[in-house]
Amino acid sequence: MAKIAALSGFPEWLPAERLVEQHVIDVFREVAELHGFSGIETRAVEPLEQLLRKGEIDKEVYVLRRLHAEEEGADPAREDRSRTLGLHFDLTVPLARYVLEHQNSLAFPLRRFQIQKVWRGERPQDGRFREFYQADLDVIGQDTLPGHIEAEVAVVMAEILHRLPMPRFTIHANTRRLSEGFFRSIGLEDQSAVLRSLDKLPKVGADTVRELLLTESGASPEQAQACLDFASIRTGDASFAQQVRDLGGSGEMVEQGIAELTAVIERVEAAVPGVIMADLSIARGLDYYTGTVFETFVTGHESLGSICSGGRYDALAADNRHTYPGVGLSIGLSRLISRLLSAGLATASRSVPTCVLVSVTGEQHRHLSDAAARALRGRGIPCEVAPSAAKFGKQIRYADRRGIPFIWFPGVDGAADQVKDIRSGEQSDADAAAWEPPAQDRSVRILAADEGQSAAQA
Repeated sequence: MAKIAALSGFPEWLPAERLVEQHVIDVFREVAELHGFSGIETRAVEPLEQLLRKGEIDKEVYVLRRLHAEEEGADPAREDRSRTLGLHFDLTVPLARYVLEHQNSLAFPLRRFQIQKVWRGERPQDGRFREFYQADLDVIGQDTLPGHIEAEVAVVMAEILHRLPMPRFTIHANTRRLSEGFFRSIGLEDQSAVLRSLDKLPKVGADTVRELLLTESGASPEQAQACLDFASIRTGDASFAQQVRDLGGSGEMVEQGIAELTAVIERVEAAVPGVIMADLSIARGLDYYTGTVFETFVTGHESLGSICSGGRYDALAADNRHTYPGVGLSIGLSRLISRLLSAGLATASRSVPTCVLVSVTGEQHRHLSDAAARALRGRGIPCEVAPSAAKFGKQIRYADRRGIPFIWFPGVDGAADQVKDIRSGEQSDADAAAWEPPAQDRSVRILAADEGQSAAQA
C-alpha cells in the first residue's frame, strides 16, 4: 500500500495531544456555564448567500456541490446562491440566523457559548488551518443591550484563559467611538481609511503607515503624526484619557469614548487584575464593531497574533420587528492548541485516560478481572482489562508503554487482589471496593511547561 500523505490544513492530534485539546474545551465550557452561558450547536451548513453577506471571498467557502445537485429540481451547472449550501467558516453567521429563526423561543439577553468546528479555504500555515475548532462567547440582546456587558464578557474570557496552561496574556481594548472622535477632532473625516492604514502598523511599521495616511486618507503631515501618536498609547489604567486630550482629542464623541473605555478597563481590572490594557492602536474590526473591541496576545508568542478577539456589534441581526445587538469574543481553539503543543507549553500527565490496567491471569479467570474493573469504574477510577492473558511481564510492559501508572492483579483461589505502581515497583494487597490511587493519578492532568518539567524530575 502506498504511503498515506498528510492532508495540509486538517489537523489530527495523537491521543495525548487530544487530551490537551479536550482540556481546553472543557475549561471553556465550565467557566462559561459558571457565568450562566448556555451552550448551543448550530448546523454545519448555511446557504451560500448568507455565508457571503459580509463580503467574504467565495474561494474561502467549502461548497457542498453534491448536496446541491441532488436537491429536487437543482441544476448543478447553474450556481444559485440561495440554494447552494456551504460549510460555515465562523460561528457568527450561523448565530445570526439561529437568533432570527428561534427568537420566539429564546429569552433575551441570550447568554450563549458555542464550541464547534468551522471550515475555511485559506492557505495553511503555522497556526492557520482549513478545519479547526472555534469557541465563541456572546450576549445577545433584543433591541437594547447594556454597556456593562462589554466588560462582563471580557471578564469571562479572561477567567477562561487564566485557567489554561499558557503563559501570561494581555487583553488589549479600544473603542470605535474614541477612535472616530479623535480622527474627527483633528480634521480627518474618512475614518475608515484611517483605520485601514493604522491596521497595517504591526506588519509594515510606522513609516509606511505614515505614507498611507498621507496618500490614502488625505492627512497632512501633522495629522498623520497625531494618528501615529494616538495609536502608540497603551496604558493599564485610565491615564490614556489625558494622553488623548493632550494630542488634541476633544469633543463629545471623544469624551464618550473615554468614558466607555475607562469603564471597561476599570471593571475588568477589578475582576481579573493585570490582564487588561487600553491599546489605541487596535483598528481591526472597528468598521464592523460599534463599541469596545478586544484583542488578546500571549507574552513571548506575539508572532501568533491575537488569540482571542471580538467586541460589541449593534447589528448582529434584524427583522421587521427587532434588532439584535451583541457583545462577543472568539478564540481560534485549534490555533491556540497548536501553539501550546508545538512550543511544549502544555502536556498531558499520561497519554491515555486509563489509571489502572487489570491483568488477566488466564482466560478462564477473565471474569475475575472484569469484576475488579467494574468495581473500580463504579467508583470513578478509569481502568481497562488486559487484552490477553499474556505473561505478567508482557502485561506490565503493555501498561508501561501506554503510560498507565498501575496494574491490578486479581486474586485466584481465594488469594487477595494486589496492585502495583509500575513507576516505583511498589506492590501491595488491595480491595477493588476500597482502593484509591493518589489524587494526582486518578485522572489525566494537563501540565503547564514548568509543571511538566517538575513532574519529569520527580
